[in-house]
Amino acid sequence: MELNSTHSSPVLADPAPINKTRLGIHSTLSSIKCIPILRRKPGKLDEALSNGWLDEMKASSPPRKKLIKSCCVEVALDDAKIAYCSWKIKHPSALNSMEQITKQAKCKKIAIFLDYDGTLSPIVDNPDDALMSSEMRLAVKNVAEFFPTTIVSGRSRDKVHELVGLTELYYAGSHGMDIMGPVGITASSIDHHGCVKLTDGQGEELKQYRPAGEFLQTIDEVFRTLVEKTKGIKGTIVENNKFCASVHYRNVDEKNWRTIARLVHNLLKDYPRLQITHGRKVLEIRPVVDWNKGKAVEFLLDSLGFTNQADVLPIYIGDDRTDEDAFKMLGEKKCGIGILVSSVPKETKAFYSLRDPSEVMEFLESLVAWKKMEDA
Repeated sequence: MELNSTHSSPVLADPAPINKTRLGIHSTLSSIKCIPILRRKPGKLDEALSNGWLDEMKASSPPRKKLIKSCCVEVALDDAKIAYCSWKIKHPSALNSMEQITKQAKCKKIAIFLDYDGTLSPIVDNPDDALMSSEMRLAVKNVAEFFPTTIVSGRSRDKVHELVGLTELYYAGSHGMDIMGPVGITASSIDHHGCVKLTDGQGEELKQYRPAGEFLQTIDEVFRTLVEKTKGIKGTIVENNKFCASVHYRNVDEKNWRTIARLVHNLLKDYPRLQITHGRKVLEIRPVVDWNKGKAVEFLLDSLGFTNQADVLPIYIGDDRTDEDAFKMLGEKKCGIGILVSSVPKETKAFYSLRDPSEVMEFLESLVAWKKMEDA
């Protein structure tokens, strides 16, 4: 496969040993008060900032489904259902729109891009427990037999590769900053600039990558600091995703969210080349670089020789705010299909929707069935 790209490129390297997720140590301490009330103007400014951070954390963290014990439960559920149905008028079900999608895909080269957490696996309390089912793995494997398929995740490439366990896929970890192709494409040498040269099975050079290796030590340093600083906040999980550090607060009491936000923001004052982005109940510390999941999709399409071709149809499926960069890119270029996975109404650049991972699996199976009929 010829890989030609004019884009600056992320790291591509052989799988490295996988580090286990670091867990925050549970503490019996009472919740920490973040801001002394007696502070004057600086305190008011800090309060405004922390309120903004807290609002952002809440906005990016839709509540999970819970059993509601109330005499108004039926009314509440009906209202939620009405809101979701109204939202789906604007973002129709990809399953119910298979005829339109396959009509658009007819005689085109399809490339599939899939987020992992919340798309191929359920959202769970502990990130290490987010396992895809054997049925989902088979569905992804079957899709990859017909279409180039990439897993695009905020997790480290090594970790998501371990979770999925399929060698025939492309893996874009750390929000696309660390990319690996299917087996047969390997890193052969690293020059003094940190660039990785790739070769195919015959030793022919395919592509030179420019990794963001300069950030590896910094991210690891931040990760270790966060583990230490959050160990007294019950439920906090800090994860090293190689090119980003993630602070999960899904299991943290909401009254302590402000403490976490302040801690992370204060730490990053010493790291001007790092930034904070929000996911589903997670704060992610990432390098300030012009790279995201949308850029990763563009890069991979270019690597596959699919750039600026009218007969190519990328399909991107994801559930997280970070997937919006990919949805936005596909929408602006009018070159593909974005599908948001959500059981609640959300602002999104995706056109279609699916409710949950089970519908994602059904959609992938339907796409394979259609392709088989086309090729028969």
